Amino acid sequence: MELCGKKKLHALSLAEKIQVLELLDESKMSQSEVARRFQVSQPQISRICKNKEKLLADWCSGTANRERKRKRESKYSGIDEALLCWYHIARAKAWDVTGPMLLHKAKELADILGQDFVPSIGWLVRWKRRNNVGFGARHILAPPFPPEPPPPTPTPQAQLPLSLKDFSPEDIFGCVEVPLLYRAVPGRAGTCDRVQVLLCANSRGTEKRRLLVCGPQAAPRCFFGVSSEALPASYHPDLAIPWSEWLSQFDRDMGRQGRQVALLMAARVVEEVAGLPGLCHVRLLPLSAASPTQPLPSSVVRAFKAHYRRRLLSKLAAAQSERAGTLLAEIGAGITVLDALHMAAAARAKVPLQLIVSSFIQEGLAPGKTPVAQDQASEVLQVPGGLSLEEFSRFVDLESEEPVSGACKEEVGPADEAGGGEDGFEPLPTKADALQALGTLRRWLECSGTTPELFENFYACEEGVERLCCL
Repeated sequence: MELCGKKKLHALSLAEKIQVLELLDESKMSQSEVARRFQVSQPQISRICKNKEKLLADWCSGTANRERKRKRESKYSGIDEALLCWYHIARAKAWDVTGPMLLHKAKELADILGQDFVPSIGWLVRWKRRNNVGFGARHILAPPFPPEPPPPTPTPQAQLPLSLKDFSPEDIFGCVEVPLLYRAVPGRAGTCDRVQVLLCANSRGTEKRRLLVCGPQAAPRCFFGVSSEALPASYHPDLAIPWSEWLSQFDRDMGRQGRQVALLMAARVVEEVAGLPGLCHVRLLPLSAASPTQPLPSSVVRAFKAHYRRRLLSKLAAAQSERAGTLLAEIGAGITVLDALHMAAAARAKVPLQLIVSSFIQEGLAPGKTPVAQDQASEVLQVPGGLSLEEFSRFVDLESEEPVSGACKEEVGPADEAGGGEDGFEPLPTKADALQALGTLRRWLECSGTTPELFENFYACEEGVERLCCL
């Protein structure tokens, strides 16, 4: 009797993993459908989703071999990183780097680091393969950032940034601050509902920086007991964007990746941070206030706001269905800053990659001859039920209207309506509460005749919660 052979393991390369992420982001395919297309198991697709941020960072770094299927770390990672850093510096100075030169430098760095290491030709070949050296890696241009400080009284021309042509599309970022009335309902918005959201993405849509939401409340009650690491976005207790702090972090992140990037910003902001020292990896490109072009294309900003408004209306409609006869404005008062952070993060993730690419190209903010067709325009303006296209369009652009003035009230949530705990705060949920909530949610899904795809998402959530409970 012939035994059935084991199923052949099919590992995906980095390039194929990025294709998987793009399919999941841009189409309505489930993980199981994507797995069948790439002839792999569904758990492998799930692992790719969990490692999304790391995979995108490797893809955009330019130092990873995009055809490699497995990433094996070197035993001498310190020497690896030090040699790669030296290699980028050498390339920036237009040196002709040879194999013997790299071997000699590796040995020198090993001695400095106090490691007993003798580099061989085989090690050098593996090092080049790991870091994509000699396989079309993106090198730092010479010299994108002059090491010497500028003269004390530079002329306006001397302060002009490099041309966008000096940067690859993956290294061109745009950022803009977006005012957002986070709990407004159609036809009504208050002055106290405003937060500032900082959006930042590169021109290929492969990197979207973590959202920064700035609000007037120093310590929103809804944050009680919430770990800052678990927040879907950063929160700053002031409506003014902390540009110096944000830019310094951005510069450190790019430095760790060995990259030099361009950041499109409003000229007003560039003037504010003109004295900021130590920006070695981020070059600021100011756009005049008189320019019709925004640092981050207006179509991208509007797509973000449209997705946020749709998510908000969906949340309000679900709550209203449970509380018949309650006005939408009353339910909207229960939307907290924490809710806004989650909805903003979901809205940013919904902005299509191809919309970002085509918008940057059309507005001349990234190189490219033929912009990608904007088939997503109708999707972005997909109107929720109960509103006409004109009404929803006006709702999306609500920030441009005069808000209703009135006394600012502290936001209330479900806990406040129920009375809360003795100290006025909602009691923190326990592990038992979380597991019971999972059981309730599954039972509700079973009784509601939901789709298999939604159950797959539930299973992933259930597994994650159970893993947290075991810690």
